[in-house]
Amino acid sequence: MYAATLTDKFQIGIPKAFRDSLGLKAGQQFVFVAKGDTIVMIPRRTINEVRGMFKGANTENVRDRTERT
Repeated sequence: MYAATLTDKFQIGIPKAFRDSLGLKAGQQFVFVAKGDTIVMIPRRTINEVRGMFKGANTENVRDRTERT
C-alpha cells in the first residue's frame, strides 16, 4: 500500500510505482470524480485517443431517454 500527504497548498504526489505502471507524464491532466467518500482520478484524453474505444460494444437493450423514470 502506498500513502501520500496533502500539502498546505492542497497538492499531492503520485507514488513513482503508480506513475511508472500507468505511464503518467508531467503536465498530464486529470478529471476528478467524487464517489461517496472516495476520489477517482481519471486521465483526461483527447477525442483522438478515445476514438474506437467502444468498437464492438453491444448496443442491444440500451434504454432510450424516453424510457427513463
